[in-house]
Amino acid sequence: MAYDLITMGRIGVDLYPLQTGVPLPQVTNFGKFLGGSATNVAVAAARLGRRTAVITRTGDDPFGTYLHEALRGFGVDDRWVTPVPGLPTPVTFCEIFPPDDFPLYFYRQPKAPDLEIDAHELDLDAIRDARIFWVTGTGLSEEPSRTATLAALAHRAKAGTTVFDLDWRPMFWSSDTSGSRRGPAAARPFYEEALRHTTVAVGNLDEVEVATGVREPRAAAQALLDAGVELAVVKQGPKGVLAVNSKGESAEVPPLPVNVLNGLGAGDAFGGSLCHGLLEGRDLETIMRHANAAGAIVASRLECSSAMPTTDEIEAALLAGAVL
Repeated sequence: MAYDLITMGRIGVDLYPLQTGVPLPQVTNFGKFLGGSATNVAVAAARLGRRTAVITRTGDDPFGTYLHEALRGFGVDDRWVTPVPGLPTPVTFCEIFPPDDFPLYFYRQPKAPDLEIDAHELDLDAIRDARIFWVTGTGLSEEPSRTATLAALAHRAKAGTTVFDLDWRPMFWSSDTSGSRRGPAAARPFYEEALRHTTVAVGNLDEVEVATGVREPRAAAQALLDAGVELAVVKQGPKGVLAVNSKGESAEVPPLPVNVLNGLGAGDAFGGSLCHGLLEGRDLETIMRHANAAGAIVASRLECSSAMPTTDEIEAALLAGAVL
């Protein structure tokens, strides 16, 4: 049986403070959670009843073992999660200063195992047969992950729904020989190549600018459509989300009111709900309303993966008109 969703990309351990408003040097208590954007999207969709799997790699260490256990606990197939000897499983810390300041500290050196995904090890038939396949911009940042990501997209050839999470994280684009980090201009050709094989593109204003060179939301959405996608989803922060498809339909939905505790992970909940809505065949506005609600629910909670909402929780938030 084909998967509803296969994601490909980051995985790691989130060590989040159990104290809010406290700088990291003074934090004394942490919680340990499954993390990584593509992985969290698979968890979010699984929470909504979807059959999901993730393609990624961990270290051959106790944290890697923990991630396998966590994935299985969330109902995400871990058969394509493999160890990389000699590289540690990534760890991410954050600081929590609600409502809008959540600095992240990534420990992915000397190299993150999830960037060691090799094209020759991919189950291309499973990727092609999945109803939705989800990749991220981080997967394009280094080899061999870049070649593997593009190979998977090319083999899939827009079968079903193929989502490109633009996911621009400048700290993940390694330094060149001069010691300078590669910026958006260096990344854009790889983004353009990925967009050629994509049916849905999702990103915030910074990310769509990296991909297209355009920042104004509607112009950026049109640029993504011109690049070959069938649906462009542009997240506008406090202004909500804009979705435009190749049929000329559009929806612009404001955010759901919420008392934010930790904004990290909200975008992944949005992504899992987006996939669920696309699989359900819902109209654009309904998909965006549900995805916004899913993201708002996670923003009201401390953790990411274990905070992903159920269908009943999303419906309750929509009925209330806010996350209570």
